[in-house]
Amino acid sequence: MPDCTQPSPSDPAAWQASLRLRFDDDGGTTRLTRREHRGPLRVQKPLYPEGPGICHAIMIHPPGGVVGGDALDIVVTAGAATHALLTSPGAAKWYRANGRISRQQVRLTVGAGAALEWLPQETIFFNDAHMRMQHDVELAADGRYIGWEILCFGRSASGERFARGMIAQRTSIRRGGALLWWEQGRLDGAGSAMHSVLGLNGATVCATLIGVGAPATPSLLAALRAIDPALAVTQIKSLVCARLLCGDSEHARAVMTRVWQTLRPHLLGCEATVPRIWHT
Repeated sequence: MPDCTQPSPSDPAAWQASLRLRFDDDGGTTRLTRREHRGPLRVQKPLYPEGPGICHAIMIHPPGGVVGGDALDIVVTAGAATHALLTSPGAAKWYRANGRISRQQVRLTVGAGAALEWLPQETIFFNDAHMRMQHDVELAADGRYIGWEILCFGRSASGERFARGMIAQRTSIRRGGALLWWEQGRLDGAGSAMHSVLGLNGATVCATLIGVGAPATPSLLAALRAIDPALAVTQIKSLVCARLLCGDSEHARAVMTRVWQTLRPHLLGCEATVPRIWHT
C-alpha cells in the first residue's frame, strides 16, 4: 500500500495533512508533550475528565471532509506508563474521488505499561469514493490497546448507497514484536463482496473493536456476546475482536460503546467514561 505521507505528483492541489502527537508521564499525570501538525489537521486542548492519569485528546479535521487526492497521516506515541484516549468531534466524510485516490495512514506506538484508546466517530464513504486506509499499532510487551472503526458505506438515511468506488484497508497490530493481527482487504462498490455472505452480506455499516491486554475470561466473553445477537466476538490469545454488520450507524455506535464499556475495566483497569464530545 502506498505511503500516505507522500503526495501524488498528479494531485498538486490536494491537501497533504499530518499530525504528530506524543504523550509522556509526569509524576502520574499523562501530558501531551508533542503536538505538531501540517495542513488541516489539529488536536484540541488536552482534557482530563477521568483525572490526571488519563488524557483525552480530540482530533479535528477543519475542512469536515476529504476529497479525491487528499491524504491524512497521523502518528501517535504513548510513552511509558501513560494512558491516552483519542477521538473525534464528528463523523469523518470521504467524498467522491473525481478520479483520484484519498489516503489515510495511522501509526500508533504504545510504550511499557502504557495504554492507548483509538475511538474516532463514524467514517462515511460517499458514493464513488476511492480510499486507501492503513492502520498500524506497535505495543510494548505489556502495552494495552482498545481501538474501533465504524465504517458506513453510503448514506442510508439519504437513500444513497455505496454502489461505485473502492475502499482498500490494511491493519496490523504487534505486541512485544510479535504479530497479533493482520487484516487486509478491498471492497468494490459494484463488486459481489457488498452482497455476498462472505462479505458485507448487504449491510451498509461494518463496525469493529479490537482490544489487546490480559486475555478475557469466559464470563467476560459471554457478557460481550450478550450485548447484541448479531455481534461476533473472537479471542486470539491476548486479543479480543468484536465485529458487527448492520444497516444503522447509530445502532452500531451504541453496540460498540457497550462493548467498550464492558471490556475497558478488564483491559485497562478503569470504568468507561463516555467523552462529552460524543453527545454534542
